[in-house]
Amino acid sequence: MDNVVAKKVTAMFNHRRLNRSRSSLFTAFAASVISLIVFAIFIVSHVLVRDISEVVRIEIKTVVPYLPLRSEKEQSNYTITVTESNNLHVLDVFGGRDVSEKFQQRATEFLRDDCEVNFMMTWISPAEMFGKREILSVESVFKSHPRGCLIILSSTMDSPLGFRILKPFLDRGYRVAAITPDLPYLLKDTAGETWLEEIQTGKRDPGKISLAQNLSNLMRLAYLFKFGGVYLDTDMIVLKSFKHLRNVIGAQTLEPVSRNWTRLNNAVLIFDKNHPLLLKCIEEFALTFNGNVWGHNGPYLVSRVARAVEGTEGYNFTVMTPSAFYSVNWVEIEKLFKVPRTEKDLKRVRVKVLEMQRRSYGLHLWNKFSSKFEIEQGSAMDKIVTDHCVICEKVTAS
Repeated sequence: MDNVVAKKVTAMFNHRRLNRSRSSLFTAFAASVISLIVFAIFIVSHVLVRDISEVVRIEIKTVVPYLPLRSEKEQSNYTITVTESNNLHVLDVFGGRDVSEKFQQRATEFLRDDCEVNFMMTWISPAEMFGKREILSVESVFKSHPRGCLIILSSTMDSPLGFRILKPFLDRGYRVAAITPDLPYLLKDTAGETWLEEIQTGKRDPGKISLAQNLSNLMRLAYLFKFGGVYLDTDMIVLKSFKHLRNVIGAQTLEPVSRNWTRLNNAVLIFDKNHPLLLKCIEEFALTFNGNVWGHNGPYLVSRVARAVEGTEGYNFTVMTPSAFYSVNWVEIEKLFKVPRTEKDLKRVRVKVLEMQRRSYGLHLWNKFSSKFEIEQGSAMDKIVTDHCVICEKVTAS
């Protein structure tokens, strides 16, 4: 009996030891599994954090440069790495050391009270590219304004070669001068001054579109705000006197039914000195600058501002219909360069030319599209060139 009891007791303790052993093994195994899971979670989370941080960094790099200045001031520690692709060296073309006093003096001396109308153009390409089409634009200014004055803001044309290009006009007594611009001076005490400093220091991304083109958009606004007058693109042919035009901008397109303007163009700007619309445009340029969208800082900008302030007290300006400056769009401009091949085409061209003679102050040639077209003898453009030249050297291609 005692032996039986002893065996049972021994078996019970052995069973408990086995259970404890199994429990210890299970605990150890469970602990190992948990450790592996924790380690795996750590690794995965670490990878995810790295991936997320990289995405955020890319988003910041992409988005922040185009936020309004107010937002950028709140992130004062943000700096863009400037690369060669930004083409920041073009800033030198728009003013630098020892330019300011010379620019002020030369511009003030040139813009005399006896100027019939003060015109201004910009030229950001090399002087040798100032070709016959650009010369034709200058000729048309003086054909309609013999006592007018024309400043070409350009560091490349303000050179011996530029002087030789313009000398035929000077020899005939016309008042034209190429002057190296001083953009910092023109932007002083405007929102554009801060924007320019941020571009220069790398706190603003100039974007993929030519910085020079965007600086030209800004400079025409700043110049007119400082001096007033008429800005013209170098592919604008003046057809009649601008003498009686004041505070004017031209519409490029109209809504078909209401005939209200839908888009303006900044190829022609006619404004008094210190006009509030110009100051508002400079402010809009600085606050919403986007160097990656064509037209955002140019024609679309003046459209946005004009729409916002139109009818507001103090903002007195006139939006002229497309017939004033943009009677022929860039799709149809080729027809003026070619001799009509059919009676139908001939009739259309004649109607368009008659319309321009009655209603247009200028003709935009859209050189970006039309420079490849030669002016055929007997075409509408051939007659326009003949009627609005003062030197009258034959112009065929650009």
